[in-house]
Amino acid sequence: MKIFLILLLVFSTAMMASSKENATKEALKKAMEQEKKFAQEQKFYTADEYDFKGAEVDPKSLDKIKALEPDYDFDMDEGVYDD
Repeated sequence: MKIFLILLLVFSTAMMASSKENATKEALKKAMEQEKKFAQEQKFYTADEYDFKGAEVDPKSLDKIKALEPDYDFDMDEGVYDD
């Protein structure tokens, strides 16, 4: 039974990793096709002509980002501008 659970865990992990890899490859392929199109046309686009959906941030992923603490011990007078 333990072997079955271990194999199930390994298999499911491999499947999740391959699906993320496939999504990354598809996004890269789409970006490469757009770059080829832009290189052929050689024109400047306005903001209305771009597809910004691919650059949007998933709000669910923001919870995983650690908050940065400010560094209050910075002093501009310490050795930076000494004569």
